[in-house]
Amino acid sequence: MEFYGLLGEKLSHSLSPEIHNEILKQINIAGGYKLFEVNKDRLSDFAEALKLLKIKGCNVTIPYKKDIMKYVDFISDEAKKIGAINTISLNEGKLYGYNTDYFGFGYMLKVNNIEVNDKVVVILGNGGASRAVLHYLIDNNAKEVYIVSRNPKKDDFLLENVKLISYEELKSLKGDILINSTPVGMYPNIEESPVSKEVINNFDVLVDLIYNPMETKFLSYGKELNKINVGGLYMLIGQAAKAQEIWQDTDINEYVIEEIYNKINRKFLWF
Repeated sequence: MEFYGLLGEKLSHSLSPEIHNEILKQINIAGGYKLFEVNKDRLSDFAEALKLLKIKGCNVTIPYKKDIMKYVDFISDEAKKIGAINTISLNEGKLYGYNTDYFGFGYMLKVNNIEVNDKVVVILGNGGASRAVLHYLIDNNAKEVYIVSRNPKKDDFLLENVKLISYEELKSLKGDILINSTPVGMYPNIEESPVSKEVINNFDVLVDLIYNPMETKFLSYGKELNKINVGGLYMLIGQAAKAQEIWQDTDINEYVIEEIYNKINRKFLWF
């Protein structure tokens, strides 16, 4: 049996074990997926433990997508460009870092028929997930991209057509797509939204990378204002499928992603 897992700080409500165990089942791989809650000062030890215990693959979630990079042996081109990794693969005793958030985000937009070409897009937050989103938008010809941060560091985003702004400046901005890449509104703090209805009303499409709850306060505001709403579950499953493609060196049919999405979606609706 092969073993996999998720590295993070607080993981008790993660859906990743359920998703990955279902993918393994669908592709007939005998494996198990565990949660690894690790303190930041033990990341080096964790990287060595992956090698020692021969953990074949590991996903990485907030807040470690940048910090873990220094402890892997090789980093893929897309992860270098993004500046964050969310997937680690163990191969012949070496750790390889990838970013499958990029692919998961693209899959989420594709399934929901959201087009970014020539659009004005705003990303709330400048963490590891926002960087994957940013580079996907650039690669797919977004007209302009704004990064909104409470602590803007302009040297982090020296890219053409990308502007770094504050939340105060956001209030006067109008655009096409508004994306929440922050954890604001995530369970258990489900009554929070990163921005007000007034800000949301300036956009046509809302995208939230959060998947728990399925409808965040941010998205519920969008529903009230008749906006197009996209939640983060497809991205979560899409990036997980891409990680398994890396670990298993195989292609995963989109039918598998759809099957898992429907299963989890029914579970959320039940509760």
